[in-house]
Amino acid sequence: MNIGIDMMGGDFAPQEAVKGLLLHTQSQYNEVNIFCIGDETIVSSLLKEYNVSSPYLHLVHAPDVIGYHEHPTKAFKEKQQSSIVIGFQLLATGKIDAFISAGNTGAMLVGAMFAVKTIEGVLRPTVSAIIPKINGGNGVLVDAGLNADCKPEHLNQFAMLGSLYSHYIYDIENPTIGLINIGEEEGKGNALAQSTYPILKENNLINFIGNIEGRDFFSDKADVMVCDGFVGNITLKMAETFYDLMTLRGMENDPYYNRFHYENYGGSPVIGVNKPVILGHGISTAKAFNNMIKLAVRMIETDLCGKIRERFNSLV
Repeated sequence: MNIGIDMMGGDFAPQEAVKGLLLHTQSQYNEVNIFCIGDETIVSSLLKEYNVSSPYLHLVHAPDVIGYHEHPTKAFKEKQQSSIVIGFQLLATGKIDAFISAGNTGAMLVGAMFAVKTIEGVLRPTVSAIIPKINGGNGVLVDAGLNADCKPEHLNQFAMLGSLYSHYIYDIENPTIGLINIGEEEGKGNALAQSTYPILKENNLINFIGNIEGRDFFSDKADVMVCDGFVGNITLKMAETFYDLMTLRGMENDPYYNRFHYENYGGSPVIGVNKPVILGHGISTAKAFNNMIKLAVRMIETDLCGKIRERFNSLV
């Protein structure tokens, strides 16, 4: 198993990425091959400074970096020696099995779409986010911000992708699917919700339970919550503030609210492309990088991308 990590992506890179590798070498996954992609001089110096050493760590020199404010497509095309571009080159050629970065999200999405490409039959990939449930489980929110404008058929596929992700990554048997809406009754909502409902209802490949409201996010009513990326990203950002609010109130050690901290989940996968691609938060810490590696391992072990391919091939 080979996983590539962009050492130069993120506000605190490469230091936090290196510290994340230290946590990784102390974990049960320490025999996974990690390809550390970045400026070799800088990264090797930090590895020595933090005493990070393992025969399973491999340096891949990438002298350039795609900055946060650069145009994603232009930078991906022009900066062929950047850590993100080299990472996708390795992923596309099969030299690594998954790629992780907390760098320029747009450039990562360009690479996911054009280097490893969308799985045949998938109209649009989606990005998922985890919503902590009060019962201790994890809900999957799709789309979390990749697709702001959607059609009903897109949401239908997001439901299928989210269902497969929930099943294979979180071991949820026959995940329940809820359509985020302003009311529970069929016929509620805007034109998109009203048009999507009957499509989800007729889809026998998912366990659709109907509409869910905002108050249902943290209950066990639905395992997978479906919406367009505009609604999903607002929901995600609102949920992320819960941890900050609890910290301000001195409640950050509460077992439930602590689960809202982004670093517990590492990053968000791009679901619907041919290889595992994981997007990290720009402020990713060592714990977040380590958890991104764990998620990549899980996606590879379960062959999630292969399972999605099988499902969509069966629809042709």
